[in-house]
Amino acid sequence: MWPYPKIVAHRGGGTLAPENTIAAMRCGLNHGFRAVEFDVMLAKDGVPVVMHDPEFGRTVAGEGSIADFTARELAARDAGAWFGEAFEGEPVPTFEQVATFCMGNGIWMNIEIKPVPGFEDRTGLVVAQTTRRLFAHMLDHSPAALPLLSSFSFDALQAAKLAAPEIPRGFLVDTIPVDWHERLLALGAIALHTNHKNLTPPLARAVKEAGFGLFCYTVNDPVRATEILAWGVDGFCTDRIDLIGPQFAGVAATVK
Repeated sequence: MWPYPKIVAHRGGGTLAPENTIAAMRCGLNHGFRAVEFDVMLAKDGVPVVMHDPEFGRTVAGEGSIADFTARELAARDAGAWFGEAFEGEPVPTFEQVATFCMGNGIWMNIEIKPVPGFEDRTGLVVAQTTRRLFAHMLDHSPAALPLLSSFSFDALQAAKLAAPEIPRGFLVDTIPVDWHERLLALGAIALHTNHKNLTPPLARAVKEAGFGLFCYTVNDPVRATEILAWGVDGFCTDRIDLIGPQFAGVAATVK
């Protein structure tokens, strides 16, 4: 089952804005997306922040680990200058800030729990508890009204399951392992998320026949998107929100 949007903006604005910032979320919204994926890890003070890399250097200048700085200290860092002058001064946002923006604009969230190594259980716990608190008024609604927690970390998802069993979960894998079914059942997950490059029609069919949702990352070619949707893939995230819009339904095959 997949009650969620089919096309999701990767890290907010894909290639058009500095990833995992409020500016990125705004960019995705301006392109018509009301579904986003973003990454969450813990700062030194235990506050969940929206970042992909556990170390500085790529999107935030400097050296060191995210886990060595408080959320306030991270907010003082520049998470936009690397992308372009127009985004200079864009801060590292907290999870709650991003969630509040999304909720206020009717944007569905795929929240990837992205723990700093060594903080898997704690990150899964805090992110799930925070999500549960933010959506307390929606817990008796259908799953489509709630965000989806996902992670490559089995331990983080187990902790999330214990902390907030009402919040749906999806298990992330690069290559689908032979024991994927057992792992999904153990996590109480509703979906398998995987790298589209390693997906095959038989694997897609097996996941769907077992009754799970199937979500892929990160699909940037409309032809490839059409192909995997034909295999039964329920949804995917994309960096090319300028090429693949929120209402994408496939492109006509051209035979030369």
